[in-house]
Amino acid sequence: MRTRLALGFAAFVLMLSGCASTSKVMIGHARPPIAPDQVRIYVQPPARYQEIALLETHSGGFTYGEQHKMDEVLANLKKTAAALGANGVFLESQGNAYNGSSVGVGVGVGGTNYGGHTSTGVGVGFNISPSPKYASATAIWVDPADAQAADTAPAPVPAPPHP
Repeated sequence: MRTRLALGFAAFVLMLSGCASTSKVMIGHARPPIAPDQVRIYVQPPARYQEIALLETHSGGFTYGEQHKMDEVLANLKKTAAALGANGVFLESQGNAYNGSSVGVGVGVGGTNYGGHTSTGVGVGFNISPSPKYASATAIWVDPADAQAADTAPAPVPAPPHP
């Protein structure tokens, strides 16, 4: 019984540590939800847009590889933005969170003496979870005509260098 309870608790803790959440602060009005694959990521703000919410997210505790971490972060942002009806996410900042060390070992020793009986316990713990990646963004709504115009606009021609 005790073992089963301990295994259940350990599974619950692992499940929570592997989850990544996205926080949101509403700064505009939500729209009807859309599919996450309809949300576009912007690294430069479009010419015209409406702000819906400020978003912050991070990759899960057991996501390895920089590309996988960033993919997870972008998927989290798109999913949350889509639920708010935002068709765009303006990515404002991203980086790695520092969690001390990506690999760590801890050792503990304890003992007790009760009624002439002595017991000693030793515990060893390992931390092999990677540092998560985080991002801050704004969920936005861009008029589809504006988004299409930005996609088809010609790239600016650089000015020739002055002699």
